[in-house]
Amino acid sequence: MPVHELVNSQVSFFESANTNKIVEWQRESQFAIQALQSNDFLANVARSNPTSIQNAVINLAAIGITLNPALKHAYLVPRKINKVMAICLDISYMGLLHVAQDSGSIRWGQAVIVRENDSFKLTGLGRLPEHSYSPFGDRGDIVGVFCTVKTSDGDYLTECMSIDDVYKIRARSESFKKGHGPWMSDPEEMIKKTVVKRAYKYWPKVERLADAIEYQNTQAGEGVEFEPVMAHVSDEEKQELKLNQEQELASKVQFEIDKMELASSQNELKSAFQSAYKLTRTHEKMNQDVQKIYAKNKQRLGVE
Repeated sequence: MPVHELVNSQVSFFESANTNKIVEWQRESQFAIQALQSNDFLANVARSNPTSIQNAVINLAAIGITLNPALKHAYLVPRKINKVMAICLDISYMGLLHVAQDSGSIRWGQAVIVRENDSFKLTGLGRLPEHSYSPFGDRGDIVGVFCTVKTSDGDYLTECMSIDDVYKIRARSESFKKGHGPWMSDPEEMIKKTVVKRAYKYWPKVERLADAIEYQNTQAGEGVEFEPVMAHVSDEEKQELKLNQEQELASKVQFEIDKMELASSQNELKSAFQSAYKLTRTHEKMNQDVQKIYAKNKQRLGVE
């Protein structure tokens, strides 16, 4: 299938997920086509796994971030997910900061790597740190990274991580353990993204940013989590908790599926699909089933 046909076949999924109307299909589809046409391997992965590009397009719309290469906020990249090559939406650290600013969580932000020959000093709570270096000499090895943002109140929040702390996070990544993925191809980008992900927990909460980071940790192949370690529980308790969570999720998803099956209008169908898609975002098989049911009911209602 030609690249432009493969991309344009995703328009209905994009529009259904684009509830905030932050990005436009006409522009984003052209950026996606350009990315695939300029990379034969990427295009072949998309052809062999069309569901993955469908998921990337849906998340692009749901999060509200652009593939515009000039902005460097997000990219379509090939990654091995569960032993299968897939197209993933990769959101850069600049993209995450943009989402945070655009959604009102922060006014401004930056993530900066610190090297051993730099001068770096924290100056107190709510104040900008001091970071200076010579751009012309040897700055030495990376020793850490920091993220500073300005809040709506005008205060500054700074989160610092030593490179050892960053590498402990990197060690949790399944793709890194297997010798591939973004930690291997773009290490400095991932160092900055790691501190942004940790820092955002202290910013005012917004759904768009939380969704973007959840997607990167679950579906985009980074696998970096920052949740606190749970207190010890037995294997039986863990199994029972997992079973209860799965049953609760299945019940919620079925409720939305029933709403799709009974929908009498395009708006009712889209609303139920969006809820079901969000619930199953980290469950690939269930997510695919939801998309198939959505497509079937679109046909039933005569929706293009």
